[in-house]
Amino acid sequence: MLLEAVLSVGTDLELRTTLQHIVDSATELTGARYGALGVVDPERRRLTELFTCGLPEEERQRVGRLPDDPTGLLDVPIRVHTEVFGHLYLAERRTGGFTEEDLGLLRVLASQAGIAIGNARLYETARQRERWIEGAAAVTTALLTGASAENALMTVAERARILAGASAGVVLQPTTEGGMEIVAASTTDDPGDLVGTTIAPGSPVLVQLLGGEPVFVEDSATDPRMTTHVRSRFGPSMMLPLQSGGKLIGTLALPRRRGDLPYTAVDRLLASQFASQAALALVLADARHDRERLAVFEDRDRIARDLHDLVVQRLFATEMMLESTRRRAAGSADENELLGRAVDELDSTIQEVRTTIFALQQPPADAPASFRGKVLRETGGAAALLGFQPSVHFSGAVDTLVDEESEGKLLGALRGALAAAHRRSGIGAITVEVSAGDGGVRLRVEDDGTPPTVVTWP
Repeated sequence: MLLEAVLSVGTDLELRTTLQHIVDSATELTGARYGALGVVDPERRRLTELFTCGLPEEERQRVGRLPDDPTGLLDVPIRVHTEVFGHLYLAERRTGGFTEEDLGLLRVLASQAGIAIGNARLYETARQRERWIEGAAAVTTALLTGASAENALMTVAERARILAGASAGVVLQPTTEGGMEIVAASTTDDPGDLVGTTIAPGSPVLVQLLGGEPVFVEDSATDPRMTTHVRSRFGPSMMLPLQSGGKLIGTLALPRRRGDLPYTAVDRLLASQFASQAALALVLADARHDRERLAVFEDRDRIARDLHDLVVQRLFATEMMLESTRRRAAGSADENELLGRAVDELDSTIQEVRTTIFALQQPPADAPASFRGKVLRETGGAAALLGFQPSVHFSGAVDTLVDEESEGKLLGALRGALAAAHRRSGIGAITVEVSAGDGGVRLRVEDDGTPPTVVTWP
């Protein structure tokens, strides 16, 4: 029976199955009515998991710690190498009391069980490490194949939550006030109350995170370092800095529900390695995005130069030739009017092309969303061609009072005025004034030409 018991505990490499085999085999080997194997947390002297045989569910739920007085129980520790992994308890031998022979058999089984557990733990750790490595590779691939900034952070949060067996996976980023805010959250429930949650500046946990140190919490609901309003629903948690090259990008937090198993040392190590690789992937993805934006800028600049150097010059030359022909020709009034209209059309086309050139000098559409920002973007782009920065003045609540329709018309008028100023010689300064009030919105563009030219809208 001992040989069969030893063989049975070593037939499976899955740890939980192995532990159940051990308690079942020990109960059968000694003829006990009840058996239990409690996995011990060496730091807290309490049971983290309990595997039973013959024990009613209500009794099983009441067992939560190591017995202080194991009277009436046959208690044998199970050691993996030199570490006490757990205790094997047996109670109520079916025929008489437990004997020294039972204790000897149980010790032999516990010794073999320690070897089987060690092998199962190594196998489980290897599988766990493989899952984290595959997860990190999947995150890196996703981030480097064009995910937006928001989707990139969500990808990191969701994959880490699944790998860690956490209730939630959240990414926090530093705020301008010195705190940290949750910007992406993945949960099995609605994450709405998590996104936007902020850790206030000066919080003890924040000091560690901003210093690049991981924070491991046993119970988020009771730990004094945790100060957010959502902490009450979480228990064990890991907060891992996302940093690369000494730069802190943010924090990856992986909280579990209250009452869930605490994170092991292996969990902490693998999650920390995942966070480091995810941070590097985020940096690389951001750099790739910057390179793509730069390529767009360069292409737009090239198109603008081609329009300016080729198209505008040829149109201007054609306009001058037509104007010269109109002056020399002694044709009829209709012919002179026809040439005049052609000259005007060319002049209008040149202005539209110049306006397009200025538009090409502006950043893509994901630049500032505020109206003030858009005006400054237009004048900043014009400075590259004008050779100087136009002076801009705002009056009134322009961001509030300018609606979408007026904004488009005003920006179009501004581009046209700047383009017209660019084609006049002797211009060294331009003043742009935007005012908003009860009478609506008004744009005024004035240059220092001789004489000065003033454009107003509307």
